[in-house]
Amino acid sequence: MSSDLVLPGQPIPIPRGPIPQLGTGVYAREGAVRASLTGTPRYEGPVGTRPLPRPPAPNSVVLGSITRLSPLQAVLSITVVDGVPLPAGEEFTGVIRVQDVRATEKDKVKIADCFRGGDVVKGLVISLGDARSYYVTTARNDLGVIFATSEAGATMEPVSWQEMRCPKTGKIEKRKCAKPEGL
Repeated sequence: MSSDLVLPGQPIPIPRGPIPQLGTGVYAREGAVRASLTGTPRYEGPVGTRPLPRPPAPNSVVLGSITRLSPLQAVLSITVVDGVPLPAGEEFTGVIRVQDVRATEKDKVKIADCFRGGDVVKGLVISLGDARSYYVTTARNDLGVIFATSEAGATMEPVSWQEMRCPKTGKIEKRKCAKPEGL
């Protein structure tokens, strides 16, 4: 709770968590809650709690972006664990090995045909790996690339489980795509 006097139009500091339901004497404009009356802010009702981030564990679903590629693995910067975003600067490192990309035809997998730098990937933690990283798999239909940018800078659209198309140029690029939710 704040004991500082606010004037009409001044932003009101909001406690951490979800944005509360606005009552009398306040309004929202330009992404900020502002006072419409002179007075001291008062917060009533339950304070929403945000789940605390925790490190990945085996069977955690993670989201992250590809930071490095080699012929044997792709390195993933994990930013979301089980649907909970991690604080900025507290990302974990994941490794997607060539044998963990898909469940079948593992010997035909080429990392460069499955991922590119900057791709956002949904994966499943399979083990803790070494001291610096977690082993992640994309070997299920619902796991893989969920967001990619083409060479032309457009957001790509999946056309099959292994291809994405640039809407600007129509060019098709290979990726290991995640099956969209709800299909």
